[in-house]
Amino acid sequence: MKLHELSPAANSKKSRTRVGRGTGSGHGKTSSRGHKGQKARAGYSSRSGFEGGQMPLQRRLPKRGFNNIFRKNIESVNITLLDQFFEDKAKIDRDALISKGLISKRCDGVKILGNGETKKKFEVSANAFSASAKEKLEAAGGSVKEI
Repeated sequence: MKLHELSPAANSKKSRTRVGRGTGSGHGKTSSRGHKGQKARAGYSSRSGFEGGQMPLQRRLPKRGFNNIFRKNIESVNITLLDQFFEDKAKIDRDALISKGLISKRCDGVKILGNGETKKKFEVSANAFSASAKEKLEAAGGSVKEI
């Protein structure tokens, strides 16, 4: 086989439709643009959501509620998860929780909740702690630091 003998597979190459080449082609005269109107003109383009002057769907639908742009996304982590994912005497902070996949990078803060038990001594630094979480971590011999 030589380079000049190569050809694409049968029916794999489709030629583009050439419009405006006579009535016999099926795409002659108006070249499939219809009669007159904005879409028949050269240079026509419409923005997304435009419905030809009709009230657009986005404006027809009712708006409800309030979007609080100042809301903080605080993620919570239970003591049971700390006990499962971290070794004894581990230093736990936001970066450590992200690396273990317990919280997302986009969160604004972390709150440790007291669901579960632990016997490990953790050094935990977070934005907030529930009263029971603080009590359980200190009872196990660990330390708690609020950022």
